[in-house]
This record gives sequence, structure tokens and C-alpha cells, in this order.
Amino acid sequence: MNGAALRADGWLAGARPCPSPNFDARPAGAEIELVVVHGISLPPGEFGTDAVTRLFCNELDSCEHSSFRDLEGLRVSAHAFIDRSGAITQYVSFLARAWHAGDSSFRGRAGCNDFSIGIEMEGADTVPYETVQYEALAGLVRALMARWPGIGPDRIVGHADVAPGRKTDPGPSFDWPGFRRLLLRP
Repeated sequence: MNGAALRADGWLAGARPCPSPNFDARPAGAEIELVVVHGISLPPGEFGTDAVTRLFCNELDSCEHSSFRDLEGLRVSAHAFIDRSGAITQYVSFLARAWHAGDSSFRGRAGCNDFSIGIEMEGADTVPYETVQYEALAGLVRALMARWPGIGPDRIVGHADVAPGRKTDPGPSFDWPGFRRLLLRP
């Protein structure tokens, strides 16, 4: 997705749309100036399931797997999800506030959901991500940076960076230097 194109309504052309009910309006005057990269797999460490989509759309059956019990009643979302093949699913318009960062802060500013975009990578903290995922992420983030100039390379962080002690994703297996090289590549 090197040539990612954002539509005026905040949806990504070429992504699979799967609207989540878990979003709301950003506060008046909130400028988008941060990208939070997450890592997720449901069940943990299993890839290629539809459980992430079902979680973000409030359709996950907590009885289906023991690891889902803690997710019962949870209302969360991300703007986008990049699977192991590099395909992007979008759940929330980038113009709206997705519910991805939870209790969080960036450079002393609390409530990261207000001013950030959340992108989930299908993965686990200790499992290397795929090259095609990094390529898709870089293309998407370049498009976001073009649309919202407040997002600079120093404003692309992991969930662990905005919720330290509470979150660890995208984990030590995420290749930040390699991703940044891809991001800066023309």
C-alpha cells in the first residue's frame, strides 16, 4: 500500500471497510498529531482468525476461547488493522476517535485517543512481523502524514510508549529502525 489514498471522509481507498460501533467524535479543536502502533492476535499468538474483527465489532463470543473471557463486554476499536499478508481493514474513519489507546499519555498530554490514530498490526510481542506488514504500515503512515502535517516521524509510537507498565505492544519483535527506513523511503 505504498500509494495509500485517503478519501475526504477519512476512509482509506483500497482498504476493506468494516465499520465498528466503537468510536465517537474527537473533541472540538483536537488536531490529529500522533500515530499509535499496536500489536494484536486473537487468540494470543494465533494469526489468520477473524477474532480481531469480531472484537472491534462487538461480536466476539467470550466463551469461544479461554483467553477471550477478559474481553467480555469490552468496547474497543482501532482505525485500521494490518494482517500478516499486509491487507488493511479499516474500522473507524481517521476523522473520528477510535477507542484504542485507553488510559494513555504522550509527552504529558493525557487521552491519546483524542489526537491520535490507532493502527493494529497482526502479531505478538515476541513474533517477528512480516515485511509486507511494514510496507503496508509505511504506506499508510505516509498518507496520514501528508494529510495531517502534525504527525512527524517522532510522533509515531508504540502502544507501550503511551501506556507504559500497562501495555507492551507492538513488542520487542517490532523492527522500529527498519520501519523508519521504509517510512522515509520515497
